[in-house]
Amino acid sequence: MAFFKILSCFKCLVAAVSVAVVTGVGFLFSGFYPMGADDHHNDLTYWALETLRERSIARAANNIQVPNDLDSSERLLAGGADYNDMCAGCHLKPGVNQSDFTLGLYPEPPNLTRPENFQDDDTVEMLARQRFWIIKHGIKASGMPAWGAGHDDERIWNMVAFLQRLPELSSPQYQILTVRDADAPVHH
Repeated sequence: MAFFKILSCFKCLVAAVSVAVVTGVGFLFSGFYPMGADDHHNDLTYWALETLRERSIARAANNIQVPNDLDSSERLLAGGADYNDMCAGCHLKPGVNQSDFTLGLYPEPPNLTRPENFQDDDTVEMLARQRFWIIKHGIKASGMPAWGAGHDDERIWNMVAFLQRLPELSSPQYQILTVRDADAPVHH
């Protein structure tokens, strides 16, 4: 008798899973979910995507070794020009609150000039590892490119070094630190 009860429960479970799979596949092929960047996700979808992204980045970046000289002025200066050329259009400059890119992207890229975008429980080293991973590998379906395809690790660490100091910079300081020296070689 217990065997038939277990078998009956198993059949119900298989049926429920089958209905869920068929419903999910039907929804995927229906085209009902709005995909326009100007039509935001519902709260549940946004939470699921945000959680998946954050946990994935944290796991992938967990064993990255942070250089000891990340706070050096050489790295700060080298990373500033790259940030200005490659990142500021989306992640902004001190004193700038939006750009054409930020208005049209969803999710909107974080304004990296604002210290409130960094969580209190993030350690400096953990945040550096995650930033390195994000810059190197990018983030799918977000507009964040994988810069590692054309930039070596040293160049990426220089950008991470600049990001550590960016929220502290005034507009004039930013201008000084992001000027690219025309005679300096660019390392790829």
